[in-house]
Amino acid sequence: MIFKPYYYFETGCAAYLFGCGGLGKCAVVDAHEEDVDDYMAFAASKGMRITHVIDTHVHADHRSGGPALAKRADAAYCLHASADVALPFEPLTDGQEIELGNTRVKVLHTPGHTPESVCLVVTDLRRGADPWFVLTGDTLFVGAVGRPDLPGRARENAGELHDSIHAKLLTLPGDLEVYPGHFAGSACGAGMSGKPSSTIAFEKRWNPLLSRSREGFVDALSDVQPKPAAMEQILRVNQGREALAR
Repeated sequence: MIFKPYYYFETGCAAYLFGCGGLGKCAVVDAHEEDVDDYMAFAASKGMRITHVIDTHVHADHRSGGPALAKRADAAYCLHASADVALPFEPLTDGQEIELGNTRVKVLHTPGHTPESVCLVVTDLRRGADPWFVLTGDTLFVGAVGRPDLPGRARENAGELHDSIHAKLLTLPGDLEVYPGHFAGSACGAGMSGKPSSTIAFEKRWNPLLSRSREGFVDALSDVQPKPAAMEQILRVNQGREALAR
């Protein structure tokens, strides 16, 4: 497997390109608009074709490069089936498996940060049948979790987030590597570590929110940072409902 993270330290964001070098198929997750050319060039340099472009959710803090990259690469642009957007996409469903040569991606629907949020469990069949890592988007961070207030209904969403994390993520193998969509510097959660990766076992042991009761978890997430100033406009752009002025 080829795996390349893209870290945006000024905003605390991460994107990922990964796939099967042997059979030449890869995916890009949570692409940023300014790096579309870089994703294309790196994939080509490794003899891979980008077949899937996946956003783990509709982003509110930066303009997604997903639709533009999918068009450039003639790839599927993928969101969870519940995504409220006005642009074409390939719907993802819970438990679905995406084939990238010897790389497999299992979709987990993990609502809470947003209704359409997903996490992606990745397996390299050349390495073995057990999964290697999980891309957790804005559901689980290193030392923190995603904020639940962006779509409104913050306490209800926080309860969903608790259930998604405990039922879908914390049941995964402890040695599974965790690669979230953000780290310290992002407004999409509070208390994030500056370390951009972890493991399921480490988060179980050290993430302070994961040991709380459901009620305590919801209460703890009631105190979040102010919403990003340009959130509403960025959401409309990423939903395909507004062009962003340049």
